[in-house]
Amino acid sequence: MEHEQTIPELRKADESAPEPDGSDPTAAPAAGTSPAAADAATADAATADGAAAAAAPRRRRGRTTPLIAAAAVLGVLAGTVAGYAVQYHRAPTPLPPLAQQNLVTPKAVAPDDSTTIKTINANRWHKNDDDLGKLLIEAPDGTKSEGKGYDSLDVFAADFEKPDLAVSEFASEGLRRVASTHWSRADRVFVQVQLVQFTDYAGAENYQKNQASFMPLKENAGYAGVAIPGISWDLGRVWVDSKAREQPGYEPTRGATAIARRGDIVMTIYYYDNRGGKIAESDIIRLAERQLERL
Repeated sequence: MEHEQTIPELRKADESAPEPDGSDPTAAPAAGTSPAAADAATADAATADGAAAAAAPRRRRGRTTPLIAAAAVLGVLAGTVAGYAVQYHRAPTPLPPLAQQNLVTPKAVAPDDSTTIKTINANRWHKNDDDLGKLLIEAPDGTKSEGKGYDSLDVFAADFEKPDLAVSEFASEGLRRVASTHWSRADRVFVQVQLVQFTDYAGAENYQKNQASFMPLKENAGYAGVAIPGISWDLGRVWVDSKAREQPGYEPTRGATAIARRGDIVMTIYYYDNRGGKIAESDIIRLAERQLERL
């Protein structure tokens, strides 16, 4: 009778592996065992060893680099701390002696009727904080003085095209005070010198740049101006009209202007010839230099 041969179901390596008995898998097969059975047993043992090796945890690697980096950081930190500790315990290096050992300062006195802002702030008092009219130049010889003193805000703003707007802008810019002097010569040449002081440098700088920006326009001087010797071009310039201004029924006129800033004070000089005569650029530059020296 013929029987159908059945193939046994394959099992997993861990299920088919025999229990460890301490025998050497490489030992020679026992007597009576066929060569095929011996090869199968050897393959099963090798498979079991591979599975055991795969299941065993691997050794962690890469710890050496972090340890070296941490040691380097700790070394730098320790060196810094040690350096500060050494410097802390050293005696301070004495400073060189002063060129003037005893500084002259005013003695403190009790306030009385003669106490003023200037006497209280004697060490911080600047000549720009004094009477601004004293800083104005004097009228040259051969001229007639037309007045000298302070101008109120409304009087000062009246010279602008929009006085109401000028008043509000000057108030917001921190206008402090305005002093001016006027003189004339032979009822033909008229000169006005103004000192416009602000509460800070920013207000003075804005006013100076704003006024200077109108001069290159065609209806004014029509060019960029000439620098005043002794100061940079952006801090002070002079403009002289290249041609006379004419209106029907009036004599021709010609003008020149100087605008410069020194600290929180803006100097403006207006020079007019009501006969339209030529104005020497050196004349107004000389006036500007004299006024800047007073500041």
